[in-house]
Amino acid sequence: MPDVPAPPRQPTAVSVELRVSKRILWIGAAVYPLHNIARVYTFVMRPKRKEAVLRFLRNTGVMLIVGFLAMLPGLFAGAGGDSSGANGYVAFIWVATVAAEIYFIIELLSVLLAADHHVLAVETSGASTALVTSRTPQYLDQVVGQISYAIDHPDTEFKVTVESLHFSPKNYYFGDNVNMYGGSGNVGISG
Repeated sequence: MPDVPAPPRQPTAVSVELRVSKRILWIGAAVYPLHNIARVYTFVMRPKRKEAVLRFLRNTGVMLIVGFLAMLPGLFAGAGGDSSGANGYVAFIWVATVAAEIYFIIELLSVLLAADHHVLAVETSGASTALVTSRTPQYLDQVVGQISYAIDHPDTEFKVTVESLHFSPKNYYFGDNVNMYGGSGNVGISG
């Protein structure tokens, strides 16, 4: 198959070379033997916005409860006459609570403002998975076709440019979504 020309990229993207040479898929410095590739596919990786809001509400609730419980000894000490030490202790608890809340807000906004990514995933027969992205989904579909062709045709070699992807797995849905109805003993992983 002929090389597919790279689509235009924005300057903030970090380019990585994806190439097939001598039955090996190279993605940057990572190496995947073509005979170990179990699946190559594209999907849209979306941030876990609902989970981020729920995590923020849970963390805020826990922080408020812990902060209130931590202030109780200081409040009781202040009521007993030692108000100078108690005021400093209560102020410290408030500052720590506000700092934690600022952290939770920043964490929430980082997920709420995160973009969806069109992703090409390469899964091996082992545990490793490679992800690359492009702003043009059709380009990724063409690369999937080239990799699939190279798996069946040992003499195929090509080189394309894609973009690297840096993300926190806890903030994105990754992989297939499966809805299961009925049955017994089904085991799932919730993240």
